[in-house]
Amino acid sequence: MAARTQQLAAALLFILGGVLSFPLNLNDIQHAGVQYILDSVVDQLLKNPDRRFIYVETAFFYRWWRQQSSSMQQTVKQLVNEGRLEFVNGGWCMSDEATTHYSAVIDQMTMGLRFLNETFGACGRPRVAWHIDPFGHAREHASMFAQMGYDGFFFGRLDYQDRTRRMIEKEQELLWRASDSLTPPMADLFTGILPNGYNPPEGFCWDQSCDDPPIRDDPDLEDYNVDDVVMRFIAAAKNQALVYKTNHIIMTMGSDFQYENANLWYKNLDKLIRYVNVLQTNGSKINVLYSTPSCYLQELHRANLTWALKTDDFFPYADDSHDLWTGYFTSRPALKRYERISNSNLQTCNQLEVLGGPASTKGPFGEGDSDTMKKAMAVAQHHDAVSGTEKQHVANDYAKRLAKGWQHCQVLVSNSLAALSGSTAERIYCDNLNISVCPLTESSKKFSVNVYNPLVRPVTWPVRLPVNGSAYAVSDANGKSVDCKVVPVSSVTRDVRKNRGSAVNELVFQVQAPPLGYSTYSVSLLQDGPPPASTKHRTPTAIQNKYLQVTFDPDTGLLSSLSNLETKQTVKLTQNFYWYNASDGNNSHSNQPSGAYIFRPNSSTPFIISKTAKTETVQTSVVQEVRQWFSPWASQVVRLYADSRALELEWTIGPIPIDDDLGKEVITRLDTSIETSEIFYTDSNGREVLQRKKDFRPTWRLRQSEPIAGNYYPINSRAFIKDDVDQLTVVTDRSQGGGSINNGSLEIMLHRRLLYDDVRGVGEPLNETSHIFPKGLVVRGRLLLSLERPPAAADTHRKLAQEVVLQPLLTFTNGELHPNTKLEFSGLQAALPPAVHLLTLSQWDKDLVLLRLEHQFQSWESKVNSQPVTVNLQKLFSTLEVLGASELNLSANQWKDDMTRYEWMAQTGADPLPKNSEASAAWEVTLKPMEIRTFLLRVSLR
Repeated sequence: MAARTQQLAAALLFILGGVLSFPLNLNDIQHAGVQYILDSVVDQLLKNPDRRFIYVETAFFYRWWRQQSSSMQQTVKQLVNEGRLEFVNGGWCMSDEATTHYSAVIDQMTMGLRFLNETFGACGRPRVAWHIDPFGHAREHASMFAQMGYDGFFFGRLDYQDRTRRMIEKEQELLWRASDSLTPPMADLFTGILPNGYNPPEGFCWDQSCDDPPIRDDPDLEDYNVDDVVMRFIAAAKNQALVYKTNHIIMTMGSDFQYENANLWYKNLDKLIRYVNVLQTNGSKINVLYSTPSCYLQELHRANLTWALKTDDFFPYADDSHDLWTGYFTSRPALKRYERISNSNLQTCNQLEVLGGPASTKGPFGEGDSDTMKKAMAVAQHHDAVSGTEKQHVANDYAKRLAKGWQHCQVLVSNSLAALSGSTAERIYCDNLNISVCPLTESSKKFSVNVYNPLVRPVTWPVRLPVNGSAYAVSDANGKSVDCKVVPVSSVTRDVRKNRGSAVNELVFQVQAPPLGYSTYSVSLLQDGPPPASTKHRTPTAIQNKYLQVTFDPDTGLLSSLSNLETKQTVKLTQNFYWYNASDGNNSHSNQPSGAYIFRPNSSTPFIISKTAKTETVQTSVVQEVRQWFSPWASQVVRLYADSRALELEWTIGPIPIDDDLGKEVITRLDTSIETSEIFYTDSNGREVLQRKKDFRPTWRLRQSEPIAGNYYPINSRAFIKDDVDQLTVVTDRSQGGGSINNGSLEIMLHRRLLYDDVRGVGEPLNETSHIFPKGLVVRGRLLLSLERPPAAADTHRKLAQEVVLQPLLTFTNGELHPNTKLEFSGLQAALPPAVHLLTLSQWDKDLVLLRLEHQFQSWESKVNSQPVTVNLQKLFSTLEVLGASELNLSANQWKDDMTRYEWMAQTGADPLPKNSEASAAWEVTLKPMEIRTFLLRVSLR
């Protein structure tokens, strides 16, 4: 202890708390005004040049900035240039890490960092990523931050067992190797764990919201307390120094909603610094100063030490033995799905703005824009937004913003399609097709369907349209007849949609759309009449197409096996629905209830909803369905399309009954004959896949106290189980939580309805209702199942997940199209290889386009596709001539050649390789596995 104290000679660093994490309409919940914080802080920074402040979320700063006078803006620019006001992280928000998709995270970071770049220049560019509030940390986030040029990353929350071990081993600062495919140090990120979360040390909170006494330094008064405060502070500093590696330590001074009266903080901190440092005249080795994360990181780098290496992630997060933050992986499943659909719509909007040219934003349908949608999507990535951990009316506000953004994008999309097709006929958008609602198709005798494909390869996609006729003719863009069938709308769908639609049937057919383009299908009514009598009330032995066969147990109506007919493999497969009884907090082990954040089941054994399912069968040449009813609030359609290599499970859950006063957490569980050895796999933010093992953590010896919740992980787009012979992959349509509790099993939580708050900040139970569903929210979603040999499985599931994340956009036109209408279009000269994904195509400025190309395979997962791929930028687009290209970092706020980062040395593992200096032709772009390359293109329309 004494020796360690002597080493504290260089610096004890203060970081003053930046604005943290406010939902945009938080003032409806409690008093918290970002504008007052900034007003107060700027005033106080000007009074003492030593003072520092950090700021995190650009969305709130942007709002404040627009209201300031030019003189105030100049003052703030001066503070930024002098390093007294420092931006950290700098994204539009501080995103959640479990439930966000990487494409949306990159977009929101790009938006925030672009504003800082254009407003403050190089001095406004954050060097440190800062995620002090998210509830667990994803490896893919660390990889993205590294590729965005950050020197380091600081966060506040990690598992309490992990923290204990790291404190003992002095490994609270480490080197995170965040990719197993990218060559180090490309995805290496220095990572620091803050000592007090995002709070000051105990006893040193001087905000107006705190109760700690201020420093009273008038010796003539009885309540003089300088000596006591200084001694307590020195003791806190020495204790903290014992669990960190260097003679520099960091203290966060601030917390949520603080600094509205910044004078209280700064006045006391000025005194604390003065009175601690004056002791140096008596031999004290402690020096205190105002600082920032980048300055602290610089000193750690100068120490030239080696650091513990981490290659996994920080999920799941527990703050106590029975308090696992794994419920929010699923919380608010309807919002999670809406956010995912909105991301798909935004990418389509961005692409069509580029492909349609200037007419997209100002055309026959008015003025459209993508910015409104971009801002709505960006703030939806907040760690209390898509995470599902906000109050109900805040969740409603996020959804409202997304809806408004989509309205703006619809104008743009209509303008663009008019420019590309030559038709100014009105375009109709049907956003409720998942519940068989579309007024146009329900009533029209002739209409067309425009299918826009945002992917860079052709797609085949099933279309289901609500109709009231019993026979239709469908033709493609070449006038060729398309096989189509009419099937009855299920009784579950009729119940769910209430009075929002009147269709009794669905018209089902498969469409094909060219890469980055559209194809148009014409639909004509042939026969009115009652629903077709094509349903049978018996369970079939099997349904199959040329790729898959699915068998059912005729006694239970449940799945019994799945076979891949191409690879000649079969696994036993049963699937059912269950619910965990959510703890109400009255438990002998702990008083922690389940809530928006925390998953705490009362038992490790879930209740089965029903051991049997009532069934109804639909069998046509286009689609085969087995409709299963498990209870009035749980049903499913097992669906196999003619040309699909995946089995679709469309589930409908709700309203979850609570008349028994029991909160319920509903799961579906797949039980197979696959020998998994307690191992399963999940994706990280929709990209790289990580191995998970039951009751195990790679970096510490786990003491498991919650056998279910402690084995749940975020599933963003896929999870799979496998052995040497078989791999069953489940592709999800939104972020969900799941685990493999039993050998050969995979369970996914679909919906939650809880009666108690988990006392982590929401302040209300997760009990969702609406004016449409006053008895409880009904949620519908899809799981896609593929069965493959493990070496080739990624070739299927990467393609499947991509199609779910970026699904085709359908628009409708009533009546006959003009004969000169261009019925098919592709924005590419040719489809790109399967390994290549067009991550971003977005208008940057008048003649500049932001392009991101991505290799979507990991280095080990495909013999065919885990190889480098080369793309020629000048031969990419059919309607755009690329005149120039400049490469940027991932967040598009630095030229790639200008990006320099600190290099860090790991205690173990391979040393970073020297920078790759491979030469390539000017327009040739080579992508290695999991590499994303970002370009600013100067273009003109051909």
